[in-house]
Amino acid sequence: MSSLAPEPGGKLPTWDELPPGGVSEDAGATGRRMMDFWRGGGHRPLLDLNLCVQCLHCWISCPDNCFVLENGRVAAINYDHCKGCGICAKECPPMVNAIVLIEERQFT
Repeated sequence: MSSLAPEPGGKLPTWDELPPGGVSEDAGATGRRMMDFWRGGGHRPLLDLNLCVQCLHCWISCPDNCFVLENGRVAAINYDHCKGCGICAKECPPMVNAIVLIEERQFT
C-alpha cells in the first residue's frame, strides 16, 4: 500500500492519482486474521451475481473489505473476514436485493 504523503520536497498526488474516496485499502487486523468466528449465531451474506448491478455499494460500505473485486466488478465475498454485520445487505439497492442474509447456523 502506498502512502499519500509526499516525500520531503515532493508534491502531493493529483486528484486522479488518489484511490477511490472513503475506501480503505487495508482492513487492518481484520485483513490479517480470520474473523469468520464472529459470525457465530449471526448471519452470512449471500451474493447473487445474477441480480447484482455492480453499483459497488456493498464494497464501499463493508467495514472489513470482504468483497472481492475483479476488473472493477464485485466477484465474490471473502467469508474468512466477514463478521456478518449485514451492512452490505442493507446498502444493496432495495429493487436489486442481490445480497440477502442467511442465518449462520444453516452453514454449520
